[in-house]
Amino acid sequence: MSGVFAVVAVAAGAYAISGLSGQNRLPENPLIGAAYAQDAEVDTSTITEMVQGAEDAPVTLIEYASYTCPHCANFHTGPYKKLKEEYIDTGKVKFIYREVYFDRYGLWASMIARCAGPEKFFGMTDLIFKEQSDWARAGGATEIVDALRKIGRLAGLENDQLEACLQDGTKAQTLVTWYQENAEEHDVTATPSFVLNGKKIENQSYESFKALIDAELDG
Repeated sequence: MSGVFAVVAVAAGAYAISGLSGQNRLPENPLIGAAYAQDAEVDTSTITEMVQGAEDAPVTLIEYASYTCPHCANFHTGPYKKLKEEYIDTGKVKFIYREVYFDRYGLWASMIARCAGPEKFFGMTDLIFKEQSDWARAGGATEIVDALRKIGRLAGLENDQLEACLQDGTKAQTLVTWYQENAEEHDVTATPSFVLNGKKIENQSYESFKALIDAELDG
């Protein structure tokens, strides 16, 4: 898949909040810097993986999620909290969170979540999902990004820091290319999607997740 404009081709028909699913491409916008070059070489090794749990945990669970996906918000306010308590915090599961960009709003949310660094990323992610129904329906692009700025300020980010993150076009392009590489590797076509010890699994109830993880631990 070549170029940043291929990002939404993967997303056709995927879960998105009403009003956001009609994006055909990431629009050129000053909030994410200059227009992207389709054939530019992008070094995705600069992107930090967001990880919770023990590095040597016997089970690795990767989540692919979009900040504008209501099913992802439901997962993070429900099953994820139980998984974290029982498996991630106890050293049984290494949890990797990877963003999916089906629209520019999800990309902006990701740039704000990453703005304060890895130590605050998961707290920011929890807040963004908790407030999803408010910021994602705030209105047009200007209103939505303003609502995301407010979330960033609630998390302690200064205005100058927020603007620097939102206007970092190189970071935005790198994030989207990174997402494309991951989506191709694991055939991600909808969110949330999960990869458990290298095997792709669908979103499901906590009890089903628990059974699958326990089988890996027992195996």
